[in-house]
Amino acid sequence: MALAVGTDAPAFTAKDTNGNTVSLSDFKGKTVVLYFYPKDDTPGCTKQACSFRDAQPDYQNKDVVVLGVSADNESSHQAFTQKYNLNFPLLADTDHSLISAYDVDGGGYAKRVTYVIDGNGKITHVDGSVNTSTHASDVLQALGL
Repeated sequence: MALAVGTDAPAFTAKDTNGNTVSLSDFKGKTVVLYFYPKDDTPGCTKQACSFRDAQPDYQNKDVVVLGVSADNESSHQAFTQKYNLNFPLLADTDHSLISAYDVDGGGYAKRVTYVIDGNGKITHVDGSVNTSTHASDVLQALGL
């Protein structure tokens, strides 16, 4: 069961696509879209990532940070990012610490769940019924942007 709206988002630190350390606290004061997905370079995950890629200017104009998370490692994320020209970070959760903390364990992979976290670290929106083709615009609409 996904974490509930109104709860504190679990703090995390993970490596991104380029090996940089990223923590939730890095984005204090900003809205964060933290989306979990099962696997790099699979049809549904590619549609979802490309929807965020294509909507990235809308997110940046609203000062919203998008972070994708899967259990794939950094090199897999790098290949996926390069192949589809992704313009936002993917976090490598090879030890499943984020997947567990955000209660999206699908038995060895992340379930497709998206959390919106406000600048104070509170979960303000949860989407567990993701349409991979329209997900980025669906999240923008849920944010009222």
